[in-house]
Amino acid sequence: MSKLFEETRSLKAPAWGVIPRAAWPLLVACAIGALIYFGVGPLVGGFVSKVMLIVGINIVLAVSLNIVNGYTGQFSMGHAGFMAVGGYVAAGIVYYGSIKLWGSTDPAGGILSIVQEGPKAGPLLGKGDLLFVASCLVGGLVAAGAGYVVGLPSLRLRGDYLAIVTLGFGEIVRVILQGSHDQIQPWKAADAAAMPVYELAWKLGGPKGFNLVPTYTTLFWVYFWAALTCIAAYRLKSSSSGRAFLSIREDEVAAQAMGVDLTKYKVRAFVFSSFFAGVAGGLYALDIGAISAGDLNFIKSFDIIIMVVLGGLGSISGAVLAAVILSILPEALRDFQSYRLIVYALLLIVIMIVRPQGLFGVRELWDLRIFKRRGGGA
Repeated sequence: MSKLFEETRSLKAPAWGVIPRAAWPLLVACAIGALIYFGVGPLVGGFVSKVMLIVGINIVLAVSLNIVNGYTGQFSMGHAGFMAVGGYVAAGIVYYGSIKLWGSTDPAGGILSIVQEGPKAGPLLGKGDLLFVASCLVGGLVAAGAGYVVGLPSLRLRGDYLAIVTLGFGEIVRVILQGSHDQIQPWKAADAAAMPVYELAWKLGGPKGFNLVPTYTTLFWVYFWAALTCIAAYRLKSSSSGRAFLSIREDEVAAQAMGVDLTKYKVRAFVFSSFFAGVAGGLYALDIGAISAGDLNFIKSFDIIIMVVLGGLGSISGAVLAAVILSILPEALRDFQSYRLIVYALLLIVIMIVRPQGLFGVRELWDLRIFKRRGGGA
């Protein structure tokens, strides 16, 4: 009888119960990316879509840096260096991979890699899309490896000393990448096809930057990764590792006294953050078809830090909102070209005076009073 009851119960179970729990973040991220790409993109037009794409990349960067600077209370100033590492790796894989696989650097993507201006016919994913996704993942993993190498010795430091080390790392990455050899020119693609991979790994454009890379980044891919980053950051914050991060931020001595391995959790946060910074670098490089280490210097790191501080250290929704505001604000002030930077700086100063803890402080958007029921329940 109990067996029959269990069989009947399984028949009445909802369809979504069959989907593994680990697959839900991917499905949600795909749904958000598809909604933005197919629904919003064709309505707002080319220029607004481009701004939205920049906003999405900045969301990935701000939320990922928030894991280090917000959750664990460290002060990393080398986030643009990890972005550069991931961007160059992704650009190199797509550029030389396209030459090796099908002898051309022409984009070979499906619908999801085409700027969406209306209904299109054809496959969702092309052979170039698979190479693009793989390049972003590999770029993120290489950046995470760099984060581990840099973080393991340096995260024993704290405060200003850690900031100096991470700032130095970003500058070292910039100098190394700008000292690489020039890339293979399109008319010499046959030479690249015959070269071994280890020789191509150092042909990254040199001081002029890595140019003429096939473009695959669209609103779908950007907001897929933005949603995935936010979901991963939220689940990390709610986990036991996230509670260890927050305890380190509040009081390192007390956390260590309670058995928290400070170096282990700091490195874990650093690697997690570096992975998504590398992915953002890949999205950036394969959007404009070029990447230059000179553009990803310490000033870019400062821009990301401002987003995290403005949103509130430790707040995911605050980092997202700050990334949206600080990405749109320069474009909104473009008519005041002569005074744009002055107005931009003054607005930041006013916000920091009025809200020194950031827009949301350490709380999330859904923790605010207006989103709670009157009875006190969540």
